[in-house]
Amino acid sequence: MSAVPVPPPQGTAPAIDVRGLVKSYGGRRVVDDVTMQVARGEIAGFLGPNGSGKTTTIRVMCGLLTPDAGTGEVLGHDLRRDARRIRREVGYMTQRFSFYEDLSIAENLAFVAGLYGLTPVRKYVDETLADLGLTSRRDQLAGSLSGGWKQRLALAACIMHDPKLLLLDEPTAGVDPKARREFWDEIHRLAAGGMTVLVSTHYMDEAERCHRINYISYGRLVARGTVAEVVKGAGLTTFVVEGLDGAAMIDLDERLRGAPGVEQVAPFGSVLHVVGRDAGALKASVTRIAGGAGARVTPAETSLEDAFIHFMGGAKDNMA
Repeated sequence: MSAVPVPPPQGTAPAIDVRGLVKSYGGRRVVDDVTMQVARGEIAGFLGPNGSGKTTTIRVMCGLLTPDAGTGEVLGHDLRRDARRIRREVGYMTQRFSFYEDLSIAENLAFVAGLYGLTPVRKYVDETLADLGLTSRRDQLAGSLSGGWKQRLALAACIMHDPKLLLLDEPTAGVDPKARREFWDEIHRLAAGGMTVLVSTHYMDEAERCHRINYISYGRLVARGTVAEVVKGAGLTTFVVEGLDGAAMIDLDERLRGAPGVEQVAPFGSVLHVVGRDAGALKASVTRIAGGAGARVTPAETSLEDAFIHFMGGAKDNMA
């Protein structure tokens, strides 16, 4: 597990404090009574399956969408009355690369600087390029960049105006592990300097680098807290099954699925992770089926991924 930064000091007003947010489209509640607080200087993870309402919630919180119901403050500004002020004080990085691909990196940054009224433009562009190690690529067309460099350009644009809050919507999707690691190193550097970060992600190792996580499923917030608190709150027990060859493991996988107490069976290389909420029934099934087949059965720590899948399975599809 990656090292988690020291939590920010408590006692100050939250950077995000929203209550009962609702947003509907076509009669369907995409965001359903979401209440969330993010402390200043905190890195908060926002987890959930595709279509769970993460992007819509983020857009409401950064002032791009008006909620149908609910109240709240972002950076001390009222979500409804002060949407324009919120937009100027946050940095929002969207899921998709949203810059002009036929302009250079420097030209894109100059355009963003102009939108925020930053002067002199050249100074802001040069400083931003230097801070993120993009100076040597200033004249490269944005459309020719790799996924990792596009990501860095998007982040550079988001922080040019020195926002107090950074909202990142699946920022590392489609980039390689090295680029992801470097991106997160930068996020930690920004948070250490006092910036608050809310980041949505599907990567469990990234979630584990956050101070706290919030899990949303089909529009409803179903879990929140530190990683340890969320995993514990899922109430799951996990066993590892190993010691058989490939064909025998496949057969064992099939026999375990649907057995009393067994809710998840996940192959990891040559071992199986078997997960369930009823610890007694789970242990009895695993001992009988796997132990009876000659496999080794040992208890293991439940992972955040196990909890993630558990929450997905227990939520009601609001689009069904």
